[in-house]
Amino acid sequence: MRRLLAVLPPGTLAVGAGLVVLGAASYVQLAVAGHALSHQRYDALSVLWAIVFSLGFGLFFPIEQEVTRLIAARRVTGDGSTPVFRRGMVLSGVLLAAVCVLLAVGTPWIGDVLFGGDRRLVLVLAGGFVAVALCYPTRGVLAGTRRFGGYGVQLGTDGGLRILLTALLGVLGVHATWAYGLILTVAPLISVAITTPAVLAGLSAGTALAWSVLRRGIGPLLVSTLLAQLVVNIAVINVKLLAPHAVALAGGLLSALVLVRIPLFVFASLQASLLPGLAGAASAGDRPGFRRLLLRGCAIVTVLAVLGAVVAVPLGPWLLRVFFAVGGVVGSGDFAILAAGTGAYLLAQVLGQGAIALGHHRDQTLAWLAGTTALVAITLMPGDVRLRVEAGYAVGSAVVALILALAVARRSLPPEGTLPPPATALAAIGGVE
Repeated sequence: MRRLLAVLPPGTLAVGAGLVVLGAASYVQLAVAGHALSHQRYDALSVLWAIVFSLGFGLFFPIEQEVTRLIAARRVTGDGSTPVFRRGMVLSGVLLAAVCVLLAVGTPWIGDVLFGGDRRLVLVLAGGFVAVALCYPTRGVLAGTRRFGGYGVQLGTDGGLRILLTALLGVLGVHATWAYGLILTVAPLISVAITTPAVLAGLSAGTALAWSVLRRGIGPLLVSTLLAQLVVNIAVINVKLLAPHAVALAGGLLSALVLVRIPLFVFASLQASLLPGLAGAASAGDRPGFRRLLLRGCAIVTVLAVLGAVVAVPLGPWLLRVFFAVGGVVGSGDFAILAAGTGAYLLAQVLGQGAIALGHHRDQTLAWLAGTTALVAITLMPGDVRLRVEAGYAVGSAVVALILALAVARRSLPPEGTLPPPATALAAIGGVE
């Protein structure tokens, strides 16, 4: 066990503990909602869920990544973290304001087309965006300063509250879609409030950060992360758009994706500690350490993907019937395709962390553009809608993983064993005013 734990980057277990609770909350919330809501209402909740965890994640998670990367690099040079966090919070607020304006303008279309006429869910969706806009910058500070205990507490609190609130709705016999969706706002906001002292403890005065530095990194990351979330979540929305009368299929596919993506929850605990480690090794010119950490990450997610497929393919249809009250919609063959896509997606995520740590954000963007193009091409082909969206997810993810593997392999680090002067190291990964 000691040898196994030694393979993981420091902090993985602390974050993983919180993610176990958060992952369990996802299953509890969807399972209770699947039994409490009609097919039409669960379909609307599925779309809401997919938007929050695709567009919300795609817009605001890059801020966490850049805050994490820049703070981790500043630790190497002894610089402070407060200027990075302030820039991250301002940028998050600007993005949130833009999203809320778009939601306000598009309420009639969004409510009628995506939520079956329930326009209240647009307001609930806005609340979900508020929550993620606050969560991700604070997590960037916790990860960048290696306060992984606080990071895990935020995740665990969020998950624990989701379980409690969902269970309460189930016991009370609530059948309102908006009530289950509102949990995605309330739980994360409370978790941010509880971990605020840990975030403040990680802040320290430092050199001012140029806006141009943050924009240079955030721009490509926004594109690549949005495309990554598009690839992993668009299947549910595509079913809604391409087969609007297949009411049970969108909910069934979401539940199946939640099952096959269990390894993604485990990877998220690795991801929070992987990027600071890779960024630190890149800034210090530690070529062997960078390569070793990246290969370990790839090996870990490969094992996770195989284990997930071994369980999901034979047992997936049964699990859908028992836990999500969904039967006869998704079979073992569907689970095999989705599991293969998840394995490729995990590898793409690890390799993307390597590209970010090296400062080559555009490599990741180009890879996800290519993968998204492949997904769109397959989805628009003639044939069964379910097979098209599943194959699009699998092939698109595989294209991204292959391109990133080639890109990271050809990139070079500073000479082995050398530690650049502090100003040089900081300029290489961010820069100062």
